[in-house]
Amino acid sequence: MDAWLTLFSMLVCFAGLVSSRWQPEIVLMVTVFFLLFTNVIGVSQVLSGFSNEGMATVAVLYVVAAGLTHSGAVSWLSQSLLGKPKTLGSAQFRVMAPVAVMSSVLNNTPVVAMLIPAISDWAKRYQLSVSQLMIPLSYAAIIGGSCTLVGTSTNLVVNGMLEDVMPEEALQLFDLAWIGVPLVIVTIIFVTIFSRWLLPNRFQVSDRFEDTRQYLIEMRVEPYSDIAGQSIEDAGLRHLPGLFLVEIQRNGRLIPAVSPTEVLCAEDRLMFAGNVESVVDLKKIHGLRSVEEQDYKLDAHRADRCLVEVVIGPRFPALGKIVRDAEFRTRYGAAIIAIAREGELLKQRIGDVELKTGDTLLLETHNRFVKQRRYVRDFLLVSEVENSQPVRHERRFVALVLLLAMVVLVSTGMLRMFEAAVLVAGAMILTGCVSMKEAKDSIKWEVLLVIAASIALGAAMDKSGAAGWIADMMISLAGTSPWAMLAALFVLTAGFSALISNLAAAVLLFPVALASAHQLDVNVAPMAVTLMVAASASFSTPIGYQTNLMVYGPGNYRFGDFLKIGVPLTILVGLITVALVPIIWPFR
Repeated sequence: MDAWLTLFSMLVCFAGLVSSRWQPEIVLMVTVFFLLFTNVIGVSQVLSGFSNEGMATVAVLYVVAAGLTHSGAVSWLSQSLLGKPKTLGSAQFRVMAPVAVMSSVLNNTPVVAMLIPAISDWAKRYQLSVSQLMIPLSYAAIIGGSCTLVGTSTNLVVNGMLEDVMPEEALQLFDLAWIGVPLVIVTIIFVTIFSRWLLPNRFQVSDRFEDTRQYLIEMRVEPYSDIAGQSIEDAGLRHLPGLFLVEIQRNGRLIPAVSPTEVLCAEDRLMFAGNVESVVDLKKIHGLRSVEEQDYKLDAHRADRCLVEVVIGPRFPALGKIVRDAEFRTRYGAAIIAIAREGELLKQRIGDVELKTGDTLLLETHNRFVKQRRYVRDFLLVSEVENSQPVRHERRFVALVLLLAMVVLVSTGMLRMFEAAVLVAGAMILTGCVSMKEAKDSIKWEVLLVIAASIALGAAMDKSGAAGWIADMMISLAGTSPWAMLAALFVLTAGFSALISNLAAAVLLFPVALASAHQLDVNVAPMAVTLMVAASASFSTPIGYQTNLMVYGPGNYRFGDFLKIGVPLTILVGLITVALVPIIWPFR
């Protein structure tokens, strides 16, 4: 009876997850509590997921990823590796290869989150269809995560469960590379060759609309910066989306028509025209600093600053005064770095602009400004610009060294993955790569709830006997052949992960894999590895993997776009996995 009740609960749970009417963590936790109150599982099984080392490791890795993001380490790597594509295939390769490498040592979900804006702008800059880059980005992150234990939370959690039952067969950090690297190569080749027929050719919806708020902002090339001595094109300033380099002021001389081959010099003043999103991107370029930020020093530490837009109201006390005489920094603790007025570009220096009602001011200020000034009568609107916090470029190499140290500590067996991740996450905070607030905000608590609930449901499958019943059914279909059993496990897991969370699919089917191995009297390792790969082979639907959902909107996709390219790729990955895994991890 417990087995039937568990299977019925699972079917209802799957239906709730597929419908997408409720959050996945809510559906899973409701199912767990239902099984608890019907006495299928006990309190210890409910809490087992929250004490799982793999789940705790995932939480800490979010902090490590945040340190790499806020220090500029990931953006520096991506900009260095993406370069200038000549064809669509080369652009896809430039995206997929570095993403697969990064996803092998970082949780792939934060990697995709960090790179979506960069690749969107890169696509605009080189007139590429973003819909032909976003699915390759997600697929590279998914398959790259299959190369190491830390590449995806699924690997960590399944290996943690494997270690609990068969410690001698648990995997080390890079063991999965034997199957992951061939799959990465095959996936990249498949996408670059067949994507022209299997992927849509759509451009971003936002490209069709112009932002009426146009700012004129003056930036200064800092001494000893990376871009001093580079040409405009090599420095990445020629193809900035929504931004135009108007002129350069150099030692009192004006260069109005700037050639892409013009070499930048230290202390050059560059005048740009563009919208607020482009200004945010501009301020994140290492080696550039806004002139107004230099001229009007702020009390707040640079790491605590952000950009804020305010619209001047009729009660603003400095109406009719020029910015220089308005004492704006003294009164509000903010520096005006650009002004927009009814779509026109104000070409005089900011200090000489006369302030009028309705002017939109772009401010560099402390991160408490919005909270303190939101309801003052001076402004009609106060709004923080999204993702405008300064990047700590001076910490990027510190963050990269810490990441390398984590990989070395784990790969040499000096520390467990959780121990190394905790050590490096703490070092990221102590060295200033990420603030305590940013570290707390980086943790995806809903993902952790999904992991914990999925582990509890896996325990229900095992305790109720449902896992053994499914294993018996699979074995009766596959016969006594472990190869056929491996193929059946891949098909079942990939099918589940196409409809629900890949982590939920892997955790729920782990008891099935374990029971199958025991009944066939073979090693558990090939079953566990196949389970990891199959759970991550979520190419066919956007709901099967979080990175697919993340690129769904930015790539302007439809549900069928994933089916068209994802189904043949899943079949290809399945054939290679079933063929290679028993050779690398023998059945006996």
